[in-house]
Amino acid sequence: MDLANLNAFIAIAETGSFSGAGERLHLTQPAISKRIAGLEQQLKVRLFDRLGREVGLTEAGRALLPRAYQILNVLDDTRRALTNLTGEVSGRLTLATSHHIGLHRLPPLLREFTRRYPQVALDIQFLDSEVAYEEILHGRAELAVITLAPEPHALVKATPVWDDPLDFVVAPEHSLISNGAVSLADIAGHPAVFPGGNTFTHHIVQRLFEAQGLTPNIAMSTNYLETIKMMVSIGLAWSVLPRTMLDDQVASIALPGIQLRRQLGYILHTERTLSNAARAFMALLDAQIDLPGTLG
Repeated sequence: MDLANLNAFIAIAETGSFSGAGERLHLTQPAISKRIAGLEQQLKVRLFDRLGREVGLTEAGRALLPRAYQILNVLDDTRRALTNLTGEVSGRLTLATSHHIGLHRLPPLLREFTRRYPQVALDIQFLDSEVAYEEILHGRAELAVITLAPEPHALVKATPVWDDPLDFVVAPEHSLISNGAVSLADIAGHPAVFPGGNTFTHHIVQRLFEAQGLTPNIAMSTNYLETIKMMVSIGLAWSVLPRTMLDDQVASIALPGIQLRRQLGYILHTERTLSNAARAFMALLDAQIDLPGTLG
């Protein structure tokens, strides 16, 4: 089975179009169509239904997709295992990270890593933590540094690195600041801007309100914490932000008896052979765990 044809098949399945697959693989649409035709001829089944501009997997295509992932992952795993025998820290390291961690936590580590291991080609993908999680599960990234899921998948090993306290915040002139003692019920009555409903951070905050029988008034949502901070600072809504992002643009609201936090760290697939480059980067991350001043 031709691996190039399999890569084309996966790209179409993930992007939903032949043109999208071509853009991802840097190929023309006719070249993509030729690869799929070859794969369908070899397997003697039709893999995609083409209805106008819509492309969907057939029953055979749906059966092939997990096996295609498995074939490519086994091949990549074999390559890494053989390369590791040399002991060299080289090659390509595909690293997924959230925008927040990539901006606020990783720069010193990336600088040190590239200084120590100049022969490693870093492929850094900035993704939402939840998307990075899927990249690890499907073998498209070797390592991901993200907000850890409250309930990790059985095939994912998660290692906490940074404890990340979260604070309720509003604009300095917001009415909640001048109200004296504030409860979670008081906050729930005001408009909020939340991380998207699919994010781990959203679920952490949502569970806090649900535990007290409350429903936050979510007026807006975005996955970018810097955008949330801007919306809060101009008085549009309250929100929850990592304590490390707080400055004079926003004011923290103290809620007696409530401590909200999330864990930041790295994840990997438990059944994947790690490259020497990934192990070297993990060692830098592990060294951060016990360093004073890194937990908040």
